[in-house]
Parts: sequence; C-alpha cells; structure tokens
Amino acid sequence: MTSDVTMAPATAGPSTTPAPATTTSSTNPAPVPNKDSRIHTHSHIKGLGLSPEGHALPTGQGFVGQAQAREALGLHLGLLRSGKYSGRPLLLVGPPGTGKTALSLALSQELGARVPFCPMVGSEVFSGEVKKTEVLSGGFRRAIGLRIKETKEVYEGEVTELTPAEAENPLSGYGKTISHVIVGLKTAKGTKQLRLDPTIYESLQKERVVVGDVIYIEANTGAVKRVGRSDAYATEYDLEAEEYVPLPKGDVHKRKEIVQDVTLHDLDMANARPQGGQDIMSVMGQLVRGGRTEITDKLRREINKVVDRYIEQGVAELVPGVLFIDEVHMLDMECFTFLNRALESPMSPYVVLASNRGNCVIRGTETEGLGQAGIVSPHGIPMDLLDRCMIVRTYPYKRDEVKHVLETRCRVEGLDVSPEALDKLAEEGVNSSLRYALQLLTPASIIAKMSGRNQIDVQDIGEMNSLFLDAKRSAGVLLEQEGKGAWATYGRR
Repeated sequence: MTSDVTMAPATAGPSTTPAPATTTSSTNPAPVPNKDSRIHTHSHIKGLGLSPEGHALPTGQGFVGQAQAREALGLHLGLLRSGKYSGRPLLLVGPPGTGKTALSLALSQELGARVPFCPMVGSEVFSGEVKKTEVLSGGFRRAIGLRIKETKEVYEGEVTELTPAEAENPLSGYGKTISHVIVGLKTAKGTKQLRLDPTIYESLQKERVVVGDVIYIEANTGAVKRVGRSDAYATEYDLEAEEYVPLPKGDVHKRKEIVQDVTLHDLDMANARPQGGQDIMSVMGQLVRGGRTEITDKLRREINKVVDRYIEQGVAELVPGVLFIDEVHMLDMECFTFLNRALESPMSPYVVLASNRGNCVIRGTETEGLGQAGIVSPHGIPMDLLDRCMIVRTYPYKRDEVKHVLETRCRVEGLDVSPEALDKLAEEGVNSSLRYALQLLTPASIIAKMSGRNQIDVQDIGEMNSLFLDAKRSAGVLLEQEGKGAWATYGRR
C-alpha cells in the first residue's frame, strides 16, 4: 500500500427537483401549485422551530408540540456548531409516532445543506455481502465531510464558439477523427479563442456544453465544468428547466479558488478502486461498478494520513456531520462494542440514536439451547453505551396538538373538513395514534366525493372506521378470537 491516495470529489449529477403537489378547492377544481405540499412524510420539516432565544414556538418550521425535545436539540445544536460535542451521542426515546425521526431531520436542516447527514436503520447492518462493523464504518465515514479549497488556473467564460476540426484517421483509411477543437470564451472584460486537445472535446460532450453555456476549464488537468446557462439567454424560452448564471467577470484566464465538499467515504471508495488522476480536485470516475466493496483498515489509515496532511497545510477543512441510527435496539452486542470504540476516535461525527422500546433484551445476548433469555437493558442498549448518551424524551401528542397537525395536513393536501369531522379525527388520534388519524384523511375525501360532497363529514369518518381497524382494535379482535375458529387453525401452522 502506497501513500498516494486519490483526493477526488464525487461527480455531482444533474439535480432533479420534484414537481410540487397540487391542491384543489370546491369552487375551482383545477390543480393549483402549493409550495407547502407534502412529497413524503417529513418533507414539511424545515427546522426545529425555535425562537432566537432558543425557546420552542407553538408551531414553527413544520413542527407542532414536543417543546422540551426541540429546546434540548436546540442546545445540542449550539454545542455542535461550537465543535465541542464530537463523540457524545444523543439518544431520542419515546413511543412510536412521537416525532423522533422528524427531530433528527430538523437537526440536519438547522446544520445546513453542506453538513453531511447520514440516516440509517439498525437492521441495515445485517448484510450478506459485508461485515456488520463495515456497514457501521461506512456510515461513520459518510457522516464526516471534507471541504477542499484549492486555487487553480482556469479558463472561464461564456462559450461563443465550439468548432471541432476533423482530420484523416492515421490508423485507417476510412473515416475521420477529431484533431482539435476551437472554443471561444467571453467574459465581461474580453474574449479569448482556445485550441484544445481532442480529449477535452470528449469532456465537453459529456458535460453537454453548447454555445451560450458558462464553463470553466482547468489549465493543468483539462477538466471541464459546466456552471450553467448564460443569463443573456434567459428570455429565449417561456419555460425552461435551466439554471441561469451571470456572465463571468475579469479575464478569461484567471486564478480561481475552487471549493468542493466530499465525504471520507467518497475518498475510501475512490481509492478502493482507483480510476486514475492524483490531483486533489480531479474528477472521480465511477465509484463502484456493482456490489459492495469492503474497505480495509489499512487503506482508511492511509487516507486519514493524507487528510491530516492537507488539513495542516490549510488546503482542506474537516466538517463533522450527523450520523442518525433509527431503531438502534436492532443492533447486536458486536455492533454496540464497535460503537463504543468508534465514538472515541478523533475522526468521529455527531451521532444521534433513536429507539421506541422500553426495557428489552439486548440483541445478541440470547443463548440458544441453554434457556437464557439474554441481558435486559433500557431501550435495548448496553449500560456502558447508554452512560455515554444524553437522552431526550418525546411524549405522545395532546388532543389540541393532534388537531393542529390535522388542520395543517388538510391545508397542505387541499381537503375541506367540517369542524365536527375534525374533532372526530382528533379523538381518533388520541385514542389510537396520530398516524392512523392522518391515514384516514385521503380515503375519507374519496368517500365524500363518491357521495357528491366536497366536504368531509362525520359520517365519512365513521365509514372509514367500519372499513379499517387501528392497531389497538385489531389487537382486541385477536384477543377476543384467541383459540377460536380460523385464528386457532392459523396459529397452529
């Protein structure tokens, strides 16, 4: 193993922005875009919803309730930003459906988009391809970012000319080949015409560069980066999915500071299967060609040495992110032992754990054949790891909070609900769960439309209750029918 470690960032593909959901009203059935529309369960969470003094607002940034937990995470966030909290995990505990995952996502939103956030579930570590500790190591490395800064000589400007020159193919008498390419670049200060190697023309084709795009070409490597479309073409179409950027200032040939964020896991994968190129900002090829690669500790140590050297030189900056492990009680004793060691590492991210269990058996401590049930511990976590954690509790939602969440969801999804039906749904949320009450909204609206109404009434909620069972009623039915009829036959199978 040599010390030549590729410090190459992952190539970012074109971002795809999901289309906003739509809402409808009884007076205007045409879909109307709504920026609050929900794409998935937690897409409405924008932050912790705290005041500048750190107090939890009644409703803010998508959050309702859980004031104590949000204020505790706000204090935790201040410790994270000060860089004084690495290696001290945070544990979120509470019943199911009380917002533990939403709290972790809000924490990542508060940290910012450039801070790595790696969510995973405890059962993900059980893979047939790699070891459990390898999966956890990959999660730790994904949650540690490296902000690389480098000053490079580049040619930057708006493309005014893109002309490939053809020549006879010297290897064969048939066909032609690209001998060079002429590229014209324009800035606010002047223009310049470049004669480039044919390999750079291939890079231009991969970036799909056309006349009118703003690009920059690195002078030492020939790497091409498309920045966007020049804003001079912003009125070319009425509707276009393009990012418009202003015309670059200064000369075409300039020195420019380039900043890019990568994770340590990106560097691990790039060096596990090297693609060539030893420049710190050279573009990485394909990271993995299929399957999961197990990375050795020796390679990680070599990468850490190179990272430390770049940090000492001021070229790079370490950015600790957040590793969120949901359903942490699904880990076994081997994983918990690894977590204890990993948290003491100098390169450790901020770790947030979540569990909805009380006292339960630690997985991996059961002894088959000897009749031993295993070690029982709070939340299914060993006491030595539990002693390291700062524990934040979440509480079941109150009736007013459930009603406010339902009102927000109705507004987001464009549903018209009568006050009596809303009270009925809030009662269902308290008696069963908030998730069950939210799941009744859309089917109830379909029933109302089938009845010729645009508003959801109490009878629609009652019909939903006759068609569907919540978890508590389903468990009650099983208890009543225990040992009877088909249930007894099914149980013997």
